[in-house]
Amino acid sequence: MTDTATTEVQLANGLSCALPADSPLAKLLKSQRTWVGPDAKERLRLLRGAKSVAIVGASPNPARSSYFVGTYLQQSSDYRVYFVNPNADTILGQPAYPDLASLPEVPDIVDVFRKASDIPAVIDEVVAVGAPTVWVQLGIWNQDAAEYGESKGLNVVMDRCIKIEHARFHGGLHLLGFDTGQITARKTIR
Repeated sequence: MTDTATTEVQLANGLSCALPADSPLAKLLKSQRTWVGPDAKERLRLLRGAKSVAIVGASPNPARSSYFVGTYLQQSSDYRVYFVNPNADTILGQPAYPDLASLPEVPDIVDVFRKASDIPAVIDEVVAVGAPTVWVQLGIWNQDAAEYGESKGLNVVMDRCIKIEHARFHGGLHLLGFDTGQITARKTIR
């Protein structure tokens, strides 16, 4: 009989079980998303409570999604918006900062446009400056980083676009992603 390493996996129904770490089932279950993050009411609370947003990985290229999100936040919100990119001097007419520590204030939300493997380092930077919330953009997922961020006391939102969420909570979305100002027939979240 050999001594096989096991791993504890969390199942969708809330139960957990031990499986051989190298088994295909353990690998499959580990790759599935089990971290949930804040619900809609909590995301709304985070957006309403924020006064400033720093966009880490902001780009001066108008074709990049971070540029579009920065444009939206400048034009459709009351947030003070800061751009963090060590390779840019200005973005959307504002100075670009090399890192979060260089910002003139601690942002309420740090919106992240970086690849999934960079998220843990960004979380360390967010914790170091004392920002309370890290918001990782749509399409970017790192479950271990989300759990790590929460263990450091952060509010963590992952795989959600702050522009889409803000527009959804503040008047609706147009097909092209612009805030239409239309009021939805759906019941508002309070």
